[in-house]
Amino acid sequence: MKVKQTKYMRLSGLEPLILNENSNFINVGERTNVAGSRQFLRLIKDEKFDEALEIARHQVDGGAQIIDINMDDGLIDGKEAMIRFLNLIAAEPDISKVPIMIDSSKWEIIEAGLQVVQGKCVVNSISLKEGEEKFIWEAKQIKRYGAAVIVMAFDEIGQADNYERRIEIAKRSYDILVNKVHFPPEDIIFDLNIFPVATGMEEHKLNALDFIKATKWVRENLPNVSVSGGVSNVSFSFRGNDTVREAMHSVFLYHAIQAGMNMGIVNPALLEVYDEIPKDLLERVEDVILNRREDATERLLDFAETVKGKSVEKTADLSWREGSLQDKITHALVKGIDAFIIEDVEQARQQATKPIDVIEGHLMIGMNVVGDLFGAGKMFLPQVVKSARVMKKAVAYLNPFIEAEKSDKQEPVGKILMATVKGDVHDIGKNIVSVVLACNNYEIVDLGVMVPPEKIIETAKKENVDAIGLSGLITPSLDEMVYLAKEMERQNFTVPLLIGGATTSKAHTAVKIDPQYKNAVVHVNDASRAVTVVGDLLNKKTSSTYVANLKKEYDEFRIQFLKRGKEKNYISIAEARKRKYAIDWKNSKIVKPKELGIQVFEQLSLKELVPYIDWSPFFRSWDLHGKFPAILTDEIVGNQATELFEDAQKMLQQIISKQQLKPKAIFGLFEANTINDDDIAIYKKEKEIAVFRTLRQQLSKREGIPNIALADFIAPKESQKTDYMGAFCVAIFGAQELAESYRAKEDDYNGIMVQAIADRFAEAFAEYLHHQIRTKHWGYAKDEQLTNDDFIQEKYKGIRPAPGYPACPDHLEKETIWNLLDVENQIGVTLTESLAMWPAAAVSGYYFANEEAKYFGLGKITQDQVADYANRKGISLEKAKKWLFPSLAEE
Repeated sequence: MKVKQTKYMRLSGLEPLILNENSNFINVGERTNVAGSRQFLRLIKDEKFDEALEIARHQVDGGAQIIDINMDDGLIDGKEAMIRFLNLIAAEPDISKVPIMIDSSKWEIIEAGLQVVQGKCVVNSISLKEGEEKFIWEAKQIKRYGAAVIVMAFDEIGQADNYERRIEIAKRSYDILVNKVHFPPEDIIFDLNIFPVATGMEEHKLNALDFIKATKWVRENLPNVSVSGGVSNVSFSFRGNDTVREAMHSVFLYHAIQAGMNMGIVNPALLEVYDEIPKDLLERVEDVILNRREDATERLLDFAETVKGKSVEKTADLSWREGSLQDKITHALVKGIDAFIIEDVEQARQQATKPIDVIEGHLMIGMNVVGDLFGAGKMFLPQVVKSARVMKKAVAYLNPFIEAEKSDKQEPVGKILMATVKGDVHDIGKNIVSVVLACNNYEIVDLGVMVPPEKIIETAKKENVDAIGLSGLITPSLDEMVYLAKEMERQNFTVPLLIGGATTSKAHTAVKIDPQYKNAVVHVNDASRAVTVVGDLLNKKTSSTYVANLKKEYDEFRIQFLKRGKEKNYISIAEARKRKYAIDWKNSKIVKPKELGIQVFEQLSLKELVPYIDWSPFFRSWDLHGKFPAILTDEIVGNQATELFEDAQKMLQQIISKQQLKPKAIFGLFEANTINDDDIAIYKKEKEIAVFRTLRQQLSKREGIPNIALADFIAPKESQKTDYMGAFCVAIFGAQELAESYRAKEDDYNGIMVQAIADRFAEAFAEYLHHQIRTKHWGYAKDEQLTNDDFIQEKYKGIRPAPGYPACPDHLEKETIWNLLDVENQIGVTLTESLAMWPAAAVSGYYFANEEAKYFGLGKITQDQVADYANRKGISLEKAKKWLFPSLAEE
């Protein structure tokens, strides 16, 4: 029956589910219910939640569009189990793509589920059983959480067990919900009680037919509602005979759907196609469901005996489980499937002489396949990290057995120390490299972030490592790497030194680090090269030749690089100032901000930031290169990029729904003027409160091309015009703690995912705040109408350069921002000794509003500007050189 609707129910997991008059029947998977599945109950009792997840996955694979989750059992902490299982589902995009039905008779369990579930869910259920007051209170709470609700046909008298009682309770419930609670009628689902038929009791003959008739009445008389029910109840009297049960479910649904039933809780594996039910069985089942014969029950019972035991349960395709033990373990590692790995590893352990043999045999054979596929470009970093998760789970299971035998653990092929250097807090790339190396049987000693050189040296000696890997993102980290190379040389180290990170380069490694250390120094520009590089460095037969060739290559590169630097022409800082970017300040439009002063953002929802996310850098952090969204259909990495993006969306929704990350921001808009050519003075009520020092391009350019500094975009003091400038800091709190919680569970994949998404949120927050500044707080572009692509392409008016980036590479200016805005005290973002921001997912910078302001790169500068800068800043020449040396031209 097609019922005319004016409003439609909208549910969602990671994907939307909209029910309208043209929607097909919505199937709700029932097997994740401890009351309806003994297998699921056993797994939850035994706390085998990973295996329980597979049941949910099979439900979705089998066609369930919603999954019903129930944890009501006397021997289970239902609240804790509901929270834990929903959190696990949120981490599985192939499950969490569908909406959830939170099923419980206990309000505390329902509310616990509502507080952690992602998307728009369904509550199962509420009723008038305990009177209108409680019914109204629970409905209001569910409405507040934004969920849909199932209403049971149950009141103070009891369950509705006939046609009249069903429609009476439904009508009363509807009137209360719509007229008193103002509950959206499209979010109301009536469960009109499906009871067993063919029980042998006379009063049960009409159970199915009355439900079907009541469904028709409800759909025709209670606008916009849905009707659902637990379909398996109808066949309860035929437990153990799946052939008959499948037929009964299909026949019941066929007629109930025609009457208007549009949802149902049913195991998709226990549904036969209506047209494929054998005619003799179909006739007998319909006689029972529709009560067409007095002897319908007896006839079906007799027929059931002839088909008992002939059914084969339908399951998701697990054909790979039919292979050899090695094939199953290899498949699990390659595909990143951990559902069966403990079972398979235990079987392997039973067959092995020693537990360690399973690691050295079955698991390493599988990981070698992963390594070969990765090396051949047939697997990508995200897949390898998922493989590592399965490997870690297997090894964690085997370790107690290995310890019990007091056997030597598997000898790694090498031990690598990994560290982000002192003052630097970024470690996504380092963590990916560590996982990739660990997958290839290297032991990793990870010292984390902000590691002082003395700790690196001390640990390297203590652990007798075979190589040291250094990571850094900010430019001061480069100086730390140079210092560590010198110290390793002074202390007669011989182990190779690996250099990596966003600001590192082959040029810097060859020119600055390699000359300080007579042993191997190598720049590793991406994680995919790490295994090959380390393998070459530690190969006893060929490493000496490899290192000699590496040294020769870096020597030649260094000579050519220094030669190029000398061939370039630079002008003096005085001459560069004469060639500044000239703005006609007499006619240039200056807009006074609507709101001068400092403001703090602490109540912003992460949802507000999602439209501002630029996803392209996210893929680059996973070593997948391409522009979003085109990367999703790329011939080479498209499939993996799509899978990664789906995982990211799942994590994104989980983080938002559970409020696992906290955005904070501060900004200030101030009066400003340029003074002394390259400095920007900040004023409050005409009193100077801060000075920003800018740097000017010094490369010699053709006539008419200016040498720019940021100060050129602010009106000079002598123009006698008051100009304005802003400063800001945004940060995402909680990412480190959330990532560590995943790593504690041997889940590096989601640990890295959290950090990568936090970085995207931080950049999106900077973009969002800049948009708010332009259109609202400053208001110089109040009519701006731009898309996210426009933001990414920087089509807006004004700029927001950041210390450490091309236009202003000096990180020291962050200190001025922190003092001006009181950043640490106001929002809790701190600066390390190398002026990295903590938390790591943070962005800070300036706001310039002049319509001629544009982004540029400073390029190389000469010693005379460094000396001038040191004098203006009031610091020593040595300190200025330390912070500016990446920008120094070779003279």
